[in-house]
Amino acid sequence: MTPPSAASRPELDVGYVRSRFPAFSQPELADWVHFENAGGSYVPHRVIDLLTRFYTVSKVQPYGPAGPARAAGEAMDRARELLPATFNADPDEVHFGPSTSQNTYVLARAIRPMLDDGDEVIVTNQDHEANIGSWRRLADTGITVRQWSVDSDDGLLDLADLEALLTERTRLVCVTHASNLAATVNPVRAIADLVHRVEGLLVVDGVSWAPHAAIDVVELGCDIYLYSTYKTYGPHQGLLYCRRDLLDRLANQSHYFNESKPEARLTPAGPDHAAVAATAGIVDYYEDLHHHHFGTDGGDRSLVDRIGAVYDLVAAHEEELMAPLIEFLVAKEVRILGSTSTSRSVRAPTIAFTSDRSSGPTIVDALAAAGIGIGHGDFYAKRLVEAVGAPDGVVRISMVHYNTIEEVRRAIAALDPLL
Repeated sequence: MTPPSAASRPELDVGYVRSRFPAFSQPELADWVHFENAGGSYVPHRVIDLLTRFYTVSKVQPYGPAGPARAAGEAMDRARELLPATFNADPDEVHFGPSTSQNTYVLARAIRPMLDDGDEVIVTNQDHEANIGSWRRLADTGITVRQWSVDSDDGLLDLADLEALLTERTRLVCVTHASNLAATVNPVRAIADLVHRVEGLLVVDGVSWAPHAAIDVVELGCDIYLYSTYKTYGPHQGLLYCRRDLLDRLANQSHYFNESKPEARLTPAGPDHAAVAATAGIVDYYEDLHHHHFGTDGGDRSLVDRIGAVYDLVAAHEEELMAPLIEFLVAKEVRILGSTSTSRSVRAPTIAFTSDRSSGPTIVDALAAAGIGIGHGDFYAKRLVEAVGAPDGVVRISMVHYNTIEEVRRAIAALDPLL
């Protein structure tokens, strides 16, 4: 990716961003701050329009010769052509599924025939269970599962610990790009280099990082990358990038007669036609942001670079959002999982913490009474909260680029008497 220089980069126009999301014009939501975006984001009108159109005029079996069927197939094909740019991948390397959890389950079944009894798979206890559970179950089939453990103080991983775990039997390492609680960026490229040195494969769960960054699997060097579109302003779908030459080695998980179709091999059931088609609206939204902020400047950029330019604007804005909140929480001496850096290159604006002064449910209820939606619990990262000694869960405040600094100040004001 080739982003514009900082000198030529405008500031994110948050007013324009919010105008693209119908949720912000709904009277029922006017007094609410949505700060649980890590659980699912609002959706721009571009996605809603595509979903509505599909259900209105082409909700039939796609790819037939009849007009509505042909239109349905074309809408799905458009999504399959556009979404790979969000990985910097080719269309035949990206696969649609109902969720990242299910995509990972299918992937584990597809990879198992490549492994011999006694081969080793390394997982962390930092990840969402989606990128842990399916791989751990391989232990029941003769695979040795080893754990790369977090530091119990901050919930972070140490690359040296992984290096010590790697052996000549390591076949697979599974790690999150950024935890949905610790939210700190793991050094994926460095991990990939270590794993490939022992001829292993690297699977990266990017669900919690993809809403905040343009993903480039070429730069990352990973073999498989997954994220969920309902966290990146789209419908409930999971996307899976698999390196082309690796896909050919995986066991077919679809009907036997679909084995020669790359788009079907990791999809046991028929896809949600309308949801697949509507994911194209995510890229349409990115294009709207690029045109609004850059006009015709950079018109010769590739789609991948246009998405990268948009996320550079997002990055700068999200740093401004998380800086005062993290600084406030540090001053209140609460326990924050992950790094306390306010740099977007270090962490995502997803902040999980515990406090000795107020319980998690008390904080969540108090903020809800103030019109601010946040969350409390383990957020499917149960192993992580147990590892850091917070079995009752953590409070999570998760922001994205359509949030405003005024909303952050409102949250700080509501938290202040509690902490």
